[in-house]
This record gives sequence, C-alpha cells and structure tokens, in this order.
Amino acid sequence: MPLSLRPDSPSPLSPQRRHHPGTIAASTALLIGLAIAGGTAPAQAAPAVKPGVQAPASPPPAPAQQNPFGSNTYVFDPSMPVAQIQATVDAIAAQQVDDEMGTKRYSLLFKPGTYGTPEEPLIVQVGYSTEVAGLGAAPTDVTINGHVDVYNRCLTADNCIALNNFWRSLSNLTINVTGLEGCRSSANFWAASQASPMRRVNITGGNLSLMDYCTAGPQYASGGFIADSKTGAVINGSQQQYLVRDSSIGSWSNGVWNQVFSGVNGAPADSFPDPPYTTLDTTPISREKPYPTVDPAGQYSVFVPSVRQDSAGTTWEYGPTQGRSIPLAEFYIAKPGDSVQAINTQLARGKNLILTPGVYDVDRSIEVKRAGTVVLGLGMATLTAVNGSVPLTVADVPGVDIAAVTVDAGEVNSPALMRVGKAIPGAGGGPANSAVHSDPANPTTLHDVFFRIGGPHVGKASVSLEVNSDNVLLDHIWAWRADHGNGVGWDTNTGRNGVIVNGNNVTATGLFVEHYQQYNVIWNGENGRTVFFQNELPYDAPNQAAWQHDGVLGWAGYKVADPVKTHELWGGGSYVYNNVDPTIHATRGFEVPVTPGVTLHSLLTVNLGAGTLDHVVNDTGAPVSTDAVGIPSYVADFG
Repeated sequence: MPLSLRPDSPSPLSPQRRHHPGTIAASTALLIGLAIAGGTAPAQAAPAVKPGVQAPASPPPAPAQQNPFGSNTYVFDPSMPVAQIQATVDAIAAQQVDDEMGTKRYSLLFKPGTYGTPEEPLIVQVGYSTEVAGLGAAPTDVTINGHVDVYNRCLTADNCIALNNFWRSLSNLTINVTGLEGCRSSANFWAASQASPMRRVNITGGNLSLMDYCTAGPQYASGGFIADSKTGAVINGSQQQYLVRDSSIGSWSNGVWNQVFSGVNGAPADSFPDPPYTTLDTTPISREKPYPTVDPAGQYSVFVPSVRQDSAGTTWEYGPTQGRSIPLAEFYIAKPGDSVQAINTQLARGKNLILTPGVYDVDRSIEVKRAGTVVLGLGMATLTAVNGSVPLTVADVPGVDIAAVTVDAGEVNSPALMRVGKAIPGAGGGPANSAVHSDPANPTTLHDVFFRIGGPHVGKASVSLEVNSDNVLLDHIWAWRADHGNGVGWDTNTGRNGVIVNGNNVTATGLFVEHYQQYNVIWNGENGRTVFFQNELPYDAPNQAAWQHDGVLGWAGYKVADPVKTHELWGGGSYVYNNVDPTIHATRGFEVPVTPGVTLHSLLTVNLGAGTLDHVVNDTGAPVSTDAVGIPSYVADFG
C-alpha cells in the first residue's frame, strides 16, 4: 500500500497509523451505501473553509463587553447576524486548519439560543487548538442549524487524511444537521484523531460521521473519544479505534481494530474480535467535565457534574445534570503572561482557576492544594515547562477537577509534567497513607488532559503523568512523545514513561499513550481499572541494543507491576512501527503478573509496516510482522 506521509515527518517512512487496505476499502463501500444514498464520494481535496466563503485575513477582535475570558475567546449571541458569526468562525478556521504546532488558541462560545436556519445555516469548521462550546445548562439550550465539522487535511491532492487532526473540542450544544451540498450534506463530520473530544453533544437531523469520506483517499483516522452525547446513526468508517462512554446512539456502522462502548444506550453487542466491539453495560465510575454556563441575566458560572457509579446514558437526556454551580467570581481568570506566583496566590486564597486560551510559560509548579478545586482550560490552554519545572501539581486531596489542559515539555528535562499526590513509598510502590486524604465517592478527576514531548519545539520529560493519590479518575488522557513536528529524535525529545500510576483504586476511561522510550504505562497501584487503551510503541529506536532490557526485547506498552494482585482492563491495543531499524523486535505489547485478580479483555497488537511485535500479552498471542501489515493479533481474554 502506498505510504501517506505526515507533514514535517522525521522519516520518509512515517506510517500515519496506517490501515490495512482491505479494511479501508470495506469501510468506504459501507459508507457509500449508508450515508451518501445513491451518490459517490468525490475524489477531491477538502477546502480549508467551506466553499463560497471569502475568509478575512485574521479574526476580528472579540467583543469585550460580553466576554469575561479575554481576547481569544469569542462569545456569540443569537441576536448577532448569522453572516457576522460566519465571517468570524471562517477567519479562525482559515488560520487554524493547518496550524498543527502553532501557538494560537481559540474558544468559540455560544450563548443559549438558536444559530442559523435551514435557509442560512451556520457552518463551523474546527481547526487546531480550537474549542467550540455552548453556554447553556443543557446541550439543548444551544442549537446550531448547520454543521460543526472537522475534515481531512489534504497534504497532497491524493493524500487526504485525518490522522493528525489533534487538539480541538466540541461540547454542550445541539447540531441540527442542515446545509452544504452534495457529499458534505450527508452528515456532520468529526474526522478527528487523538485529543479531540466530543462531550455533551446532541446530533439531530442527520448522521454523525467520524470519517471524512468526501475527499480523495486514503481518508484514514485515529480517534477518538465521545462522552455524555446523543446521536442518531454514527459512521465509524476508517477510525482505527474509538471510545464512546455514557451516551445514547441510534446505530454504529462498523469497527476497524478496537471500538469500545461503556455505558452506551444503543451500543452494538459485545462481539470482540469480529467485529472488534467491546461493550460494557455500565461505566464503573464517571464524572463529566466541568463546563461554563451563562444565565438569562448574563451571569457566568462553571457547572461541576456529580460523580456517577455504574453509569449509563447521558446526564442530561431525562432531566437536569446533577452537580454544583460555581459563580465566576470564585475563579481567578488567568491570562498568558500571568506569573505562576500570582496564580498560586489566588489558589491559596481559595479561588478556582480558569486558564484562558493561550500558551503559559511555567517556571515553577502551579500548585493545587485545596480539596474540590476546579482548574478549567479554555481553547486548549497550554502550560509549557520552563527550566525543568513540573508545571502542575495536585495535593493528595479529594474532589479536584483538572479539565481541558495541555502540558508541554520544555528544553530542560522535567522529572514529570504533572503530579497528582505526593509519593510515599508503601505496598505495591503506591502511597502508603493516601487513603486518609482521598475519597472514593469524590475522586480527583482529570478530564481531557493532554501531554506533549516535542512537536511544537524540543521537549524532554522523564514522565508525563504521575498519579500517586488513591481514588483518582483519568477521563480521557493523551500522553504523546512526538513522532513528527519540531524537536523530534531519539536523543532529542526524550521521554521515559508516559503514565505511572502508584495510587490504589485509580480508574482510567480513555487512556491514549504513545511513543515513550521505555514502558509507556506502568501501573503499580492495586484495584486499577482501564476502559480503553491505545498505544503506539516508539518509532525511532535506533537499534535493538538501544531498546531492550533484562533479556526482553523492547518494552511493553502497558505494564502492570509484578506485585499487583488486582487489575482489570477492557479494550486495549498496542501497535508497532520501528521505521528507523525495521529489524527490531518487541517481545510483547502488554506485560502483567499471572495472578487470579489480574484480568485483561479484548486485547490486540497491530503492525503498521515495520518491526515485529512477538506476542500480545506476556508470551500469549501470535506475532504481528510486516507479513501482515494492519492485521491484528487478538487475545480475547487473559487471566
């Protein structure tokens, strides 16, 4: 199969998470029947912004009088002319749609009301580092008649992909799908990959497609995460893997490698590996991400949803979402350029924290010490480590919410990019006494927290996320040691481990960890649970001697420590692509102790075109090699 190259790729063999050609062909044929209904997908490049719109050179300034969140946050009102809103969102899209590693950040917020009409639909294309969100108490309070779309990027005329469509979000509104012409009218498109969550979204009037089938090929995608949403028909198409949590769907079209449904009404039946659906009736524990709201009097607040145990379906479909509302006056609204000292002073005074859109240079830790503190990023707000700092630390206290924050490594190595709790050596390597400070009914929660080592610039960090507290919930994490972009190389963007969990009773729902140089994940704590895991092993190990340990070739993507007695995982995939030295082997994708309390379900490994992964878990599972690129090796249950 022809290679489709990433922009700024460090190697001409970069795989872009490639699909097996038979899989993509079958998906495309299915889509033509399901979605286009008699038409065909045109083989043409996707425009940067919707056809017929002449975008301004730069976005107009955000109106200050209705906007407490700064210059890169736009608050739209339904009384505004559709043409005015359209011009603004088009200008931002034109700037952001190809700006993968740029420093601009935008939040597009919609007050309660209706935007667009069938005759004059509002068409929003969402580029990099852009958030689109409603400000209502429920998703039905804001309706966009039109589209909120993410399309493939066409790197060349015949290389259109969504594999690098990262770092954007959509939340808390209704999309009544209408407008556009031809193939583009057949669905609302969210052709995005990692770090592009869809939360609290209500899709009416048409399909939701997670694949953009309207461009030239190969149309690959590598997502993804949906939570607390309601849709009709969902077209998975070319999406390699996906997690849908606590939602309601009308139907799901197909699977590729690893599609996981947790607490989803209307989900397909559990059938792994053929098709590769892993379905849990309920989610063991969940807490939805905090979100900003505005009331009819124009008063802003942040709503913090309550914890749910054994949850299923949305929080809002049959009544108001349960939780607490925090007035905006109880937040410190930070802007890029604010000192860490100023932020920490406000946190110490009992304030919560909003990080407005932008990039923050962090030369010492932002310290969250108070139980119940909310830290909410807007517009993909980004913290960058300076001089080897740990940009964000959370004390060993319950009920903290860290939401929608990206953390970048800096040029000087950081021991970690984020720490939750202070490590105290104890049984199993976890903190010995943290249980007295944590609360299983009120876990500290990380929502949509993303880490980058390299990509925008040179970065180095020993560990991206270290969890030392007990009773922590990780709800959609992407830890990424960059395989493309700026500052990329085995000895340049160094990162030993992506996620280390030392605490007990930690649950992850949506754990994406890629390209770290040793174990991507190490789980030392007891009673750990992971619902959905996606991993790529590092591409760029220079040779086998540089990537092996203790007589084992390579390092597993997911390691449960030998002393652990209880652990469970549902729906995990580890992929191999050793493009620098294709002769390299990795012994296994998953490495766990053999004990009755450690059980793994729906596991797979995949070869993306170079190297060999010898086993799926421990010494179980057939190898994946270049003899069968894109064909998974499956282990349905282990332990």
